[in-house]
Amino acid sequence: MKGWSMKQVTGAMLCLLLAGCVNEPQQTAATGTTKAPHQGPVRIGFSMDTLKEERWQRDKELVEKRAKEAGASLDVQVANGDDAEQTKQADNMLTKGVDVLIVAPHNGEIAASIVEAAHRKGVPVIAYDRLIRNADVDLYISHQVVRIGEMQAEYALQHVPKGNYVLIGGSPTDYNAILLHEGQMKILKPAIDRGDVKVVSDQYAREWKAEEALRLTEDALTKTGNNIQAIVASNDGTAGGAVSALEAAGLAGKVLVTGQDAQKDALQRIVKGTQTMTIYKPIQPLAFGAVDAAIKLAHKEKVDAPDKINNGKKDVPAILIAPIAVDKSNLDSTVIRDGYHTHAEIYGQ
Repeated sequence: MKGWSMKQVTGAMLCLLLAGCVNEPQQTAATGTTKAPHQGPVRIGFSMDTLKEERWQRDKELVEKRAKEAGASLDVQVANGDDAEQTKQADNMLTKGVDVLIVAPHNGEIAASIVEAAHRKGVPVIAYDRLIRNADVDLYISHQVVRIGEMQAEYALQHVPKGNYVLIGGSPTDYNAILLHEGQMKILKPAIDRGDVKVVSDQYAREWKAEEALRLTEDALTKTGNNIQAIVASNDGTAGGAVSALEAAGLAGKVLVTGQDAQKDALQRIVKGTQTMTIYKPIQPLAFGAVDAAIKLAHKEKVDAPDKINNGKKDVPAILIAPIAVDKSNLDSTVIRDGYHTHAEIYGQ
């Protein structure tokens, strides 16, 4: 600094000190794309598979509510079960400049391309409710899916320890359906090995459709001469299809039927006695948790994810929320007490 005045030297040192306080641009490990620390309202893209089931309408409403409360901008796109459309919609949101993507995939394998596209732009991805397979997902937030399958099977065995069982899975393109089956079989296998339980049908219902479950149940009834004691249906939609088949055979209320999602029609069937139980998955902590995590990821802040689940590529940091088994005995003290449904909606009075 020869020839510099004291004023110039002091000014140069001040600039160096100030420069050291500026955050460096962030870099995504997967792609090397640099993305400056976020400024202003966080822009969240929510890519949804469907709004067909009642529960997904709740997810959308609660994600919108939390985003508004948090001052975040939200873009929701619904693919209606179309993989190509979901990929296109996600690309569109990335083009518009979202800071983070929340994805409830239709197909957990195909959605890996959405993660890759997002990471090329330095955008983190949260897999919502359903795991995205074989991809560098930043976070997975869901309920304890394997545990839900275990709870369905445990309930069935506690109430019908012996007999012919029908297993109705969800869509084979939804990895949750595979995880549910894994949980169900973990519990049922010892009883099957003992000969106490015989699985007379074990199939997946395409797109979680009730009419598929109805057909599978009809086939099983025909095959066994109506000799079925329990139907482990993976969600309330498939449970509804199974109950329709049982009603036609005059067996509704005589065969145990499980479910999942605590849908209004399922709870009405439980009160009526034609469906035996469901799994209640509080949606608010899931939806609020996803938005809160999205904002943290956009700001490059640490997300507290106490769990991990392997998606075929990595152990994905995960937030897994505990589910609750619901039947006639605790319907009022769970879903109605929580305001998930009203007493009038379920009991009609």
